[in-house]
Amino acid sequence: MIILKTKKKPYTSAFSNAIWSFRGMLKNAPFSFILIALEVPINVFMAWSGIYLPSLVIAEVTKQQSLQHAAFKVGTFIAFMLFAAILQLFFRNISQAFLDKYRFQKISELDKKSTGSLFFQVYEKKEIRDLYDRASFAIQMNNNKLPLCDMPQCSLKLIENVICYCLFGTVISFVSPWLILILTIAPIVNLLCARAYRQWEYNHRSNWTDIDSKLRYIQNKPSDFSASKDIRIYGMAHWFQQIYTDLSKERGLWEQKLSMRNFLSQIANLIVILLRDSLAYVMLIAMILKGEISIDQFVLYFAAISNFATYIGNIITEWNNMHTASLNVCDFREYMDLPEQDGTKEANVQEHLKTAPEITFDHVSFRYDGAKEDTLQDIHFTIRSGEKVALVGLNGAGKTTLVKLLCGLYLPTKGDIRINGISVRKFSRNDYYRLLSPVFQDVQTAFFSLAETVCSQIGTCEDSAKAEHCLRLAGLGKKLDSLPEGIHTKLDKQINENGIELSGGELQKLLLARALYKDAPILVLDEPTAALDPIAENEIYLQYHQMTKTKTSLFISHRLASTQFCDRILYLQNGKIAEEGTHAELISFGGEYSKLYEMQSCWYRKDYKGGIE
Repeated sequence: MIILKTKKKPYTSAFSNAIWSFRGMLKNAPFSFILIALEVPINVFMAWSGIYLPSLVIAEVTKQQSLQHAAFKVGTFIAFMLFAAILQLFFRNISQAFLDKYRFQKISELDKKSTGSLFFQVYEKKEIRDLYDRASFAIQMNNNKLPLCDMPQCSLKLIENVICYCLFGTVISFVSPWLILILTIAPIVNLLCARAYRQWEYNHRSNWTDIDSKLRYIQNKPSDFSASKDIRIYGMAHWFQQIYTDLSKERGLWEQKLSMRNFLSQIANLIVILLRDSLAYVMLIAMILKGEISIDQFVLYFAAISNFATYIGNIITEWNNMHTASLNVCDFREYMDLPEQDGTKEANVQEHLKTAPEITFDHVSFRYDGAKEDTLQDIHFTIRSGEKVALVGLNGAGKTTLVKLLCGLYLPTKGDIRINGISVRKFSRNDYYRLLSPVFQDVQTAFFSLAETVCSQIGTCEDSAKAEHCLRLAGLGKKLDSLPEGIHTKLDKQINENGIELSGGELQKLLLARALYKDAPILVLDEPTAALDPIAENEIYLQYHQMTKTKTSLFISHRLASTQFCDRILYLQNGKIAEEGTHAELISFGGEYSKLYEMQSCWYRKDYKGGIE
């Protein structure tokens, strides 16, 4: 079990994050790093040019040099500055392209962790989802910056500013060595204030992570095509606006706290700057009034002092940026380091793919994190090889939880689940998934073609004929015949120009076809016909009776159309198996199953004319 708590201490140290960041960038984006590094000497030259050029012009004028001499000297220097500026711009743009490639790679790694490596039971937890949101921020471009690469970039910027500090400090030393000491020591106050602000922000970030997630959901949902009908017909726009307003106010309160703390740190920064610069300029003015320096030297020293203060501030800023970047890297690394909880890999799945396996729930109990009671309590049953079992019960009985346990998405809190006598914990998770063809009640599709969706492959389907056969078996034959492009028709007309939108029942049939195409030895149907009318549902299940003769099958439903053709029925109630037997046995028993069937049976009679008896 993984429990994340709000920690005052970062996940890893800044030094560790710096090493990790440098290694990652040098390995995956070396050209970007080299180009950014080459910018350092160019930026130093440009900074020096900014203070030297005015002094050079004044020196040429005050020394009464010829126009030709002044123009040549100043023009040559400007030409060098222009060339350096072009190189600076070129390196910056090219390095950005390589940085984007690195970002896409990290996005891929994050998605792979979320969708494949990370155990579903862990990924489902709210604290993990919040951590995922923070990890995602680390790989999002913001003002042409990638937070995950900020440490190497800030390190190089820090080196650049230190070089400028030394260069400009050398110039200022001709005014007074003490001035360098004063200009350097003063900003320590700024550093401490800024660091305290950043630490406070990091320690409290969990307070607005949840709010930001809800705000993004509220912002995106109104533009979701699938929800647009409900929003309009039920007048939900005002409801969304009100929720957004309330969340915005709550988020704004945290922004106010952040702004106030930032304001206090900036006030301290301003006071230090005023005291520091006032002293420096008084000394400089006194020197020129005494005739100790010339006008062009005054201009040079004045600019050097002004920029020197800037570079001290930049050093502090880049140091703080490195600290902030380290916190972003912490979030990314913490998420990527979450344990994957794979099986022991002792079992070989190939031995169980050829025939319909036996499934045993051996006194299985399951409790959700934070729950006071078990959702499933001491579940014990065996589905024999090739047997078709229906799991029925009212909503909330625990049917979907049991399915997730069978599919390897959850692990039992107590007891064990075995396939042909072998614990599911002994299979690698990806191997275990090969045993199952599930269809869940939540229908999720993307913008791929019908064939791609059924085959679970992008591009050319490995067996288009088989895919089409499965679609027709699932009841989409008439739909296919009506489509000009047949199984190659794309879904989602918001993305694809000639895309289509399937009804809820058609989408469920599409996913049923996908399960049939996979042809795994265990078929699990978790209320896949919920969007169909009862008679159509009954017809589909009768078809499954023919389709699944060589498979071990589990059918889950709170409606009882699926039960009559099954070999055995398990009636789940309050997390326990309350009744077990064939349809006829349970009807004759006269228990809860019989009562539920009697209430629903009128919907399946062809002579039913409506009304409630």
